[in-house]
Formats: sequence, C-alpha cells, structure tokens
Amino acid sequence: MICAKNSVYDMIKKIKEACLKNDLTLFLKALNFSAGKHRHQRRKDTAASPYINHPIEVANILWTIGGVYDEIAIIAAILHDTIEDTDTTPEDIRLNFGGDVLELVLEVSDDKSLPKQERKQNQVIHSPHLSQRAKQIKLADKICNVHDIAYAPPDHWPLQRRIDYLQWAQEVIDGLRGVNKPLEQFFDDTMAQAREKLAEENNDDQ
Repeated sequence: MICAKNSVYDMIKKIKEACLKNDLTLFLKALNFSAGKHRHQRRKDTAASPYINHPIEVANILWTIGGVYDEIAIIAAILHDTIEDTDTTPEDIRLNFGGDVLELVLEVSDDKSLPKQERKQNQVIHSPHLSQRAKQIKLADKICNVHDIAYAPPDHWPLQRRIDYLQWAQEVIDGLRGVNKPLEQFFDDTMAQAREKLAEENNDDQ
C-alpha cells in the first residue's frame, strides 16, 4: 500500500513539474517575444522607461493583485500591445502562441486606423462587452496608466490633459465592473491617489 501511495505521489509530482515547465516555457517565450518587439520603444515618462516594463507590470498586477493564474490571460497581458504598437501581425501571435491568445490580444487592442478620439470612445462603448479575461487585462492596464499619469506623466502633457485622462479611464473601467473585486478595488485606490496628486498640483499652481 505504501509503495502504491508513493507511486501516485511521484506521478502527481511529475505531472506538476511538467505543467510548470510548459507554463514557464510559454511565459518566457512571450516575454522574449514582447521584449524584442518593444526593444526600440520607450514610455512617455520623463525617465523614458523601457516600454517592456509596462506589459510586465500589467501581468504582475493580474497575478499578484487580481489572483489571475490563467496562463492565457497572463501571456496575453505580456503581448497586449504588440499588435497595436509594433509590427507584430495577428498571424505572428497565432503561430507562436495559439488562437486563444490571439483572440484575447485582439480584444484588448485598439484599431490604429481610427482617429484617436474615436478609439477612446470605442473603449468606453465596448468595455461592458469584453470577455472576462479581457476585462481583467483592461483593469490592470488602466491601473498602470493611471498611476503613471499621476506620478510619471509625459513631459508635454498639461495638467488638464492628465485630469481628462483620469476621467476617461474611469469611464472605461465603470463599464466592466463585477469581474474581479481585488483588481477593481486596487484601481479605485490608485485612481483616488492619482486624483489627490493632481489636485495638489493644481493648488500649487494657483
């Protein structure tokens, strides 16, 4: 009986190790792919941070704050800006990461052929209709962006543009609530801190 139990435990251990290996393999492949595609890009903050920091942070928030342990969602988070902001094609994503990841990346990507204001309005309109995975990626993405707009904004953005961005981000997130309570609370906390920061800046200017 003891030998049989040990055999079962060994089998379970090997299965877990194999699953972990497969998960890490695809994750590292996505990280390498995204880093290569974004290698010449920088964030718009004063420090001109490497762009790859952003998708890494989005995935990190999903995992550590949202408790999102869904491999497809984490991989898509790492890749979420590649089609929108690099020369990556949908076929590149499909061939390297599969149809489920491609579908999710497309779901959270803006159509860059449209004017900017139309793209922003589309995010507000479409946010209630996104899949659960896409809503969670949107939440993590907006958390990162709201924080950066408050604490590491683009040099050329006046205060009013930053205030307007926060209002727009709020409207997008309001349309997808009910999907992940910890992420939503973290967004609300981040937004409150960002608004307080901008209010202080506004008072200092007067």
